[in-house]
Amino acid sequence: MLAASGVYWALPEPLSVGPSWLLMAVIFVLMIPMVVSYHRGRYDVTRILTFGALGLITIAMIASLIFLLQGIPGHREPPKTLLRSATALWITNVLVFALWYWKLDAGGPLLREGATKDRRDSSFLFPQMLTEVGRTSGWRPHFMDYLFLAFNTSTAFSPTDTAVLSRWAKVGMMLQALISLTIIAFLAARAVNIL
Repeated sequence: MLAASGVYWALPEPLSVGPSWLLMAVIFVLMIPMVVSYHRGRYDVTRILTFGALGLITIAMIASLIFLLQGIPGHREPPKTLLRSATALWITNVLVFALWYWKLDAGGPLLREGATKDRRDSSFLFPQMLTEVGRTSGWRPHFMDYLFLAFNTSTAFSPTDTAVLSRWAKVGMMLQALISLTIIAFLAARAVNIL
């Protein structure tokens, strides 16, 4: 979350909601009770705070995308700034959705790691879940697996090796691909306009 808000901080002031440092400050302040509640075993509080922080980052990212799209026809920002801003939004999109998938799939990382039963409640079917080695070793997806899934969704506009099983995950991946496609399409349109 700090990385996603840090990338968001790189946006110029006109493209961010409020001062560009504000989101990073809010996330940092929310991290304190998250860490404290986690260490006290209050995982329910940690989960609520985490979803609140992720929601803030997601809303800020979508608002900045809208500001970026409004600024392109008016030529409010120089081309280099637009390119940097679009890149920052694209990276934030990947990080935010990786965090959403990681925190929501099969009840989150704590429930996935502690699960001894079959993983039928998972929203994503990773290839390792289908192999004999993966089934016998109790393979569980980690954040890097969700980051890879989010990266592929933002570049190919679809999952490449992982099946999406639940409706919430399908909606999330459609939203992520739509955001990524919007960034890339409007950036390409601006580049053609410059040429």
